[in-house]
Amino acid sequence: MASAESSRDPHANQPLLRRGPSLSDARLVAILVHGRGGSAEDILSLAEQFNLRDVAYIAPQAAGRTWYPYSFLAPLEQNEPGISSGLRRLSGLVDDLSEQGIPPERVGLLGFSQGACLALEFAARHPQRYAAVAGLSGALISVPGTPQASTGSLQGTPVFLGCSDIDPHIPLERVRESTNVFRQLGAVVDERIYPQMGHTVSRDEVLAVQALFGPGSSVQSF
Repeated sequence: MASAESSRDPHANQPLLRRGPSLSDARLVAILVHGRGGSAEDILSLAEQFNLRDVAYIAPQAAGRTWYPYSFLAPLEQNEPGISSGLRRLSGLVDDLSEQGIPPERVGLLGFSQGACLALEFAARHPQRYAAVAGLSGALISVPGTPQASTGSLQGTPVFLGCSDIDPHIPLERVRESTNVFRQLGAVVDERIYPQMGHTVSRDEVLAVQALFGPGSSVQSF
C-alpha cells in the first residue's frame, strides 16, 4: 500500500537518470521530461540524436510512467496531485543545479507529449532566463487567465513549440494559445506546426532542438 506521503507527492522519490559529461564539465544541462507511458530511459535515447557531447542530460522518472492521470485538457483538480508533484520535481532539479553552480540560464527544459505539457507549464509558472525550453507535441496545461498564470518574465528565453496540426492529443488552438502566453512572458518563440504529422518527433524538431541547445546558441560557456 502506498504511504500517505507518496500519495501526496508521487514523483518525489522516483529515479533520476543521467547521460553525458559531468555537470562540472557540461556547457549546458538539459532536463528531459518523458511522456505518458514512457520512461526516463526513453527520453534520454532521444537526446542521443542531438549529438551534443558537451550537454549533460538529466531525466526524472514519473511514478507509474505517467505524470498525471487524465488529459492535460481535463480540469486541473482531476490531475492532482500528479501535476503539482511533477512541477515540484522539476523545481527541485533546477534548485539543485543552482546549488551546484549551474544557474537557470545554463539549464534547458525539454519534454515530449505529457512531459512537454509539464515542462512548458513549469517554465510559465517559474519564469526566468533559461538556456532554452522545448515542447514537442505539447502545450500549456493552464489556460490563459487562470490563477496559475505567471506575470514574471522569461527574459528572452528561446522557446520551441513543435506539434502536428492534427495531433489527437494536443489541439492546435492550445498550441497557439501557448505561443501567445510565452511571448507575453518575454520569450522568443519558434512555433512550428507540421501538416498531417502523427504524435511523434520529426527530424526537423530534432534539428531545431540541436540548434537550440548547440554551441552556436545564445547559451554561453562558463
